[in-house]
Order: sequence, then structure tokens, then C-alpha cells
Amino acid sequence: MLPCPVIGLPDSVNEATISADPSSPADTIPEAFAGYIERVLLWPHQIAARVDELGQELSQDYAGRNPILLGILTGSFIFCADLCRAMRIPCEVKFVRASSYQGTQSSGHVTLTGIEKLDLNGRDVVIVEDIVDTGLTARCISDSLKDRGASSVEICSFLVKQIPRPDHVPAIRYVAFEVPDLFVVGYGLDWGQTLRQLPFLAVLKTS
Repeated sequence: MLPCPVIGLPDSVNEATISADPSSPADTIPEAFAGYIERVLLWPHQIAARVDELGQELSQDYAGRNPILLGILTGSFIFCADLCRAMRIPCEVKFVRASSYQGTQSSGHVTLTGIEKLDLNGRDVVIVEDIVDTGLTARCISDSLKDRGASSVEICSFLVKQIPRPDHVPAIRYVAFEVPDLFVVGYGLDWGQTLRQLPFLAVLKTS
């Protein structure tokens, strides 16, 4: 298992731009979005490099097994698409919808849609999440997949928040980045269904 990068919080927007690639137009904050962004944590080239590493790791671990990448809508759709393209083995991609957020806070209740239609008996499944904080959603989905006969269930998350989690929450085997306990947007993660399209990961400006 490759070590997971831990992303610290830059002291300022200027400090965050030090890691930007000056040759890449994507490593800039579009003017229309500047008012929403407090700080950039990850630029597109940093995300792409790490996702490629995860794709290679999954390809080695699941060689000859044709795993199912189960993307959790809506936040994981960009990560899931990039991840499957980074894999060097055959795989299937399916999606279910899960919701536990209201505004910027987890509601504590998970709603799943579409999982009842999946035929997973005897299959190896990798749950693809955008972010894991409490782990409640991941646990709920993992339990449901096992109840439906999945041969194995692992979790691959773009982000994991640096917060304590209960012992009963399943381990996150594949993690792109660990991030501070802040509300982040971009690369599929939203604020009120907006800002998903940002190619970088940023801290939402709340004041």
C-alpha cells in the first residue's frame, strides 16, 4: 500500500500558490470563483499524479479479478472517472446515490438510492468516495454490499478528513489525500450543488 499524502493547511493563498505549476492554465483560480475560495489545497497536476498512483495500486491488487468500481454520487463522479482511466486492468463502473449532508454539515442520516438494483454476488467491489469524514456513509454502503453477496468490499476515497472515527467504521484501504477538518470544494465536491467543476481542491470561504 502506497503512503497517503497528508495535506497541511497553507497559511495564505500566496503560500498555496507556491506549489502551482506556472506552465499550466489549470493552476489558477478563475476570477468568477475567486470570491468562493479561501485557499487552494491541491492543484490539478498534484491530484492527477496521486490518482495515477492509486490506479496503478488498484491494478496490481485486482489483477485478473475484474473489480467493480462503485462510485458514490454525486461527489465522486470526477474522481471515479479519472481513477478508472488510470487503471491498467479491466474493470466495471457502477454508481449509487448516497446523501448525508445538508449545507456544510453531515446530517447523521444516510440515504441510499440504486443499491437495490445491483447484482454483486461473488464480485470484488471497490467503493469510490469523494470524502470520508465520520465514516457513516462508507459503513452503511459497505454493509449493504456485503448483504448482497459481494465477495470483497474495499473503500477508495479521494479525501479522508483528519478526525477521530468510531471503531466500527471500516478501514479506508485506498486514500488519495488526508486533509484538515475543513469544508472543501472542487474536483467533484460541492457547496449547495455548485463548485464541483473546479479542477483543484480548495477551502470554501465562509465569511
